[in-house]
Amino acid sequence: MIYSMTGYGKGAAENGKVKTEVEVKSVNSRYLDISLKLPPSLMNKEYELRELIKGKINRGKLVVVVQVKRNGGSDEVISLNKDRLKNYISLIKEIKKVSKSSEKIKLEHLLSNKEIFETNELEFSEHEFNVLKKALDAAIAELIVMKKNEGKELANDLRKRIGIIESKLDEIERESAAGVNEYFDKLREKVQLLLGDVNLDKCRLEQELAIIADKAEITEECVRLRSHIKFFLESLQKDDEPGRKLNFICQEMNREANTISSKTVSTLITHNTVNIKEEIEKIREQIQNIE
Repeated sequence: MIYSMTGYGKGAAENGKVKTEVEVKSVNSRYLDISLKLPPSLMNKEYELRELIKGKINRGKLVVVVQVKRNGGSDEVISLNKDRLKNYISLIKEIKKVSKSSEKIKLEHLLSNKEIFETNELEFSEHEFNVLKKALDAAIAELIVMKKNEGKELANDLRKRIGIIESKLDEIERESAAGVNEYFDKLREKVQLLLGDVNLDKCRLEQELAIIADKAEITEECVRLRSHIKFFLESLQKDDEPGRKLNFICQEMNREANTISSKTVSTLITHNTVNIKEEIEKIREQIQNIE
């Protein structure tokens, strides 16, 4: 079964003292890239959170946003630095004295100086951290469900395109046998047109036919292409992480299609190989979104 790398999940958990909310967004990426947005009180838990995510997600660019509230408020405590406030008031008085100003010291003058306030983050206990982990698990579980559903749609589309490739390959194999004879007949007509009534060396023509037939033989390439198709469908169904493998198989399928196109003497086969390569390219684009 395949999973898409695109998805979204949200989870929440609380225990009466603390409420946590986690949002997880995932998009395409060659590797696993995790961006964590945490409140200051959880910075020391970043490594542990990353390891929890790595245990459940293999690939993708993830943005994880964590919000924490305590009893409806913030997990930060704001306090007043009294020493700084006294120094600030003394400085204002000194300025008034030097400037000979009679203006009274107002509250807004003091509040405008943020340095007199201190912010202390409350420590996150292990019990509270377990609440956060529940929210994270819920968000990832929702994310995985969405990735799985999108993965099913991707798989259906890939099977549809593989079916188109198989139908084109059927046409190529049917045309292959008749293609050489048709080309030879046209070649003989051209020779007769050029030479007129001159007797043709049938033995020589048969040799030319044999050479053409040998060069245009594509049975081996068709067999390998069918083998790649079979391997592709098996990987799509059975592999846990088929993304990279499917991309490699597409490269091999494209290689066989190119060889068939270069060897054939049939215009119809050439057109079919072009259609096959178009479908392979569409498949490769879709594979970029598989985990």
